[in-house]
Amino acid sequence: MSQTRSPAPAGSSQLIRQLNAQRVLSCMWGREPSTATELMHATGLTRATILTLCRELTEQGWLEVSENSRQAGQYTKGRPALRYAFREDACHVIGVDAGLHQVTAAVANLRGVEVGCATRPSNPQGSDAPLQPAAERRRTILDTIDAALGQAGLTHADVASLVIAVPAPVDSDGHSPKGLNAFWSLMNPELITLGAEHGWDCAVDNDANLAALAELDLQSSSADDSFAVILSGERLGAGLVMDGRLLHQARGGIGELGMLDLVQGVESSNGLGWWARHLARETLRQTPGHPGPLGQVTAEDVTSEDVFAAAAAGDQLALEIMDQLADRLARICVVLAGLLDLDRILVSGAIAPALTDVAARAKEKLAQHLYAPWLQIDASTLGAHAVRRGAIRLAVDRIQDQALHPGPAA
Repeated sequence: MSQTRSPAPAGSSQLIRQLNAQRVLSCMWGREPSTATELMHATGLTRATILTLCRELTEQGWLEVSENSRQAGQYTKGRPALRYAFREDACHVIGVDAGLHQVTAAVANLRGVEVGCATRPSNPQGSDAPLQPAAERRRTILDTIDAALGQAGLTHADVASLVIAVPAPVDSDGHSPKGLNAFWSLMNPELITLGAEHGWDCAVDNDANLAALAELDLQSSSADDSFAVILSGERLGAGLVMDGRLLHQARGGIGELGMLDLVQGVESSNGLGWWARHLARETLRQTPGHPGPLGQVTAEDVTSEDVFAAAAAGDQLALEIMDQLADRLARICVVLAGLLDLDRILVSGAIAPALTDVAARAKEKLAQHLYAPWLQIDASTLGAHAVRRGAIRLAVDRIQDQALHPGPAA
């Protein structure tokens, strides 16, 4: 699918024709095959106009002629009506979750359905090692994209849009600040340029923002819903939705949680995964020979996954750590909900499935600090898929916006 934009039509009749074509394509985007009669009812346009526009959209590659209504079993008498189908494979998009320790790239069609996925390690030496230099991080991301395309059986020419999620604030131009926190620049070494050599539309956004966008895709989100999505693996970050819309600001600072360094009982923007590992290491060093499952792991080797597994097995030390995580989460929720009057807060990311009980305990502790009986605190059901699902959603939205609102040719 070529993404070359046509010049804006001259004259009112041509403008009306373009607007009508956009109306038909908007109606058909992601929809099941439809007849001209069904499109007439949906758009209010005449049959002749519908047939002409569907023919043009078919020639442009957005629609295709599907089985007729008789073959589809709708009726058995009379002349069969043509059915038009949205071409979900007109082009493809790529969503990338470029995390600190691994990069995952997924290729999807225009319905947002993944057709290929690949993961590669990033900063493989571990959290205490120097971070990947910019050139190596860019190469890791491109290698992961190529692996995902290979799994999908597609080439660079089949892709129209690329969205990359990073654990850093990102401004409206796709850049991250280069001031106070050097980590941000290392996570986003001008990744906005990665799509240029292939001619892809490209966007870079904060990972928590895209996790929140993924939650908006779920049926549980309503048009007036206000919530925060907290990514809480190694570092904390929040995506904020108010009245059903993801909040953005030109400098990209919305949802940054560095101020938690100043909050009593939190004192850090490190994530719950980081704290689970840190608390376990400190305790195992101070009291070696712990009799439970957690004691089977050395202090140097313990991971957050070890803590979560031990808690599930009833290990007393692990359960105490989980209670500390709940208290920390409750205080974070007080900051966010107390300021923004949210309906709910979701803990997201790969560790979310292990934090269901932590979220429930945080809800109990919240009442000690804030009156908000309506506030829900839950673990997201999307788990490790949240960020890349949001990246795919944004990539599809960008293609749809370009198709429905084409600008003048460059």
